[in-house]
Amino acid sequence: MMVSQGPQEKAEKGRSHMPMETYLIYLAAVAVFFATPPDTSQLLVISNSIRHGLRRSVYTIAGDLSANCLQMTAAAFGLAAIIAASASAFIWVKWLGVAYLVWLGIRLILSKDHTSNIEANASGGAFRLFRQGFITSMANPFAVVFFGALFPQFIDPASPVAPQLFILGVTYILVDGAILLLWGWLGIRAASALKQFSFGLINKVCGSLMIAAAALLATKDFQPQR
Repeated sequence: MMVSQGPQEKAEKGRSHMPMETYLIYLAAVAVFFATPPDTSQLLVISNSIRHGLRRSVYTIAGDLSANCLQMTAAAFGLAAIIAASASAFIWVKWLGVAYLVWLGIRLILSKDHTSNIEANASGGAFRLFRQGFITSMANPFAVVFFGALFPQFIDPASPVAPQLFILGVTYILVDGAILLLWGWLGIRAASALKQFSFGLINKVCGSLMIAAAALLATKDFQPQR
């Protein structure tokens, strides 16, 4: 014998999706968060776009977003509080990331490659470019704390949490990916302006961008940064 659902049960079932007004507020908050000068990952994408082209820099973007997915998962499982309580145990991760970016930057600046054609270096390995994006993003373990603080502000505990986390996470990834692609496109525009110069100068510009990214990463703390 089937039992019909009461009005309250139907109402609760109907609340399984995030209210549109809440979603729009979240979308606006994420948009405002990205309305800043380029950060660590964005500088890396600009650098790789100038050297390898936008299509190759997509691997760097994929690495960055993959790291974000892991950080969101950690936040969803409550690991943000553990990281916040054990900052000294994770601080070395950040400084290893800083050292990695500085090493990449210095290697580019000191590069002996003076090829005048930008496309000559368009063969950057996909895995290497992916790894750069992944390590750079993962080098900021406090991003987990950021996600752990951001998501609860837009989640209704009376509704199923998993679908809401999925919506928030996918939205963030899509916005982040679009912003990274935009910065990559701007990098391509910069590459067009630099075509008249030697590739050695382009290497120095890109190396300087990576060192600037390292400097930004060094300043990251528990503030809500990416």
